[in-house]
Amino acid sequence: MSNNGAAGQRNNSEKSQPSVLPDLEENGSRKKPDIEIREMGVDDIPAVFHLGEQVFTADKTPTLYRTWDEFEVISIFNEDTEYCLVAEVEGQIIGFAMGNVVTKKKSAWKYGYLVWLVVSPEFQRLGVASRLFHKFEDKMVEAGVRIFMIDTEADNLPALHFFRARGFGSPQQHIYMTYNPAATEQQKEKKRNLRGKKNGSKYRRGS
Repeated sequence: MSNNGAAGQRNNSEKSQPSVLPDLEENGSRKKPDIEIREMGVDDIPAVFHLGEQVFTADKTPTLYRTWDEFEVISIFNEDTEYCLVAEVEGQIIGFAMGNVVTKKKSAWKYGYLVWLVVSPEFQRLGVASRLFHKFEDKMVEAGVRIFMIDTEADNLPALHFFRARGFGSPQQHIYMTYNPAATEQQKEKKRNLRGKKNGSKYRRGS
């Protein structure tokens, strides 16, 4: 489960395999591990960042891949530590939720923004995302939040289902655009060169 405030994005590389895996029942179903949901500490930052790296891959989640970095984790943690949570099994971070409270001028309302909700693929469908969200929700309600906001990619159907099941609605489509100044300048230079060649050609024909 991952969101950009995203679900079911899987990375099957060996790098993403956790050292702790859910046990199996006798009938083959997975046992629910003993999961602790707690506030994130500064020592958890590296593990949270690396879990995000494993989930947000360039081929499957290009937009999230571009926005996920160490600064993103540290910035949210420093600004709103109390709204940063982790899910832990036997000392290993298997999920996290990070968000903040948004206030507006001339408005008494507070908005809770769930920026990131991530669960390791190997521990999905065990209720981890739900427990992280409910803990996050409780903290936000205690802070006086009245409206919750999330955003996720339009084709992330597991995330959309997850949040709709918890009462989220009124979706609005986002358009993501990118800008590379260096590439743009190169394109302008090529156009200038082409215009120069055309002008030179006209001059030679007229001489």
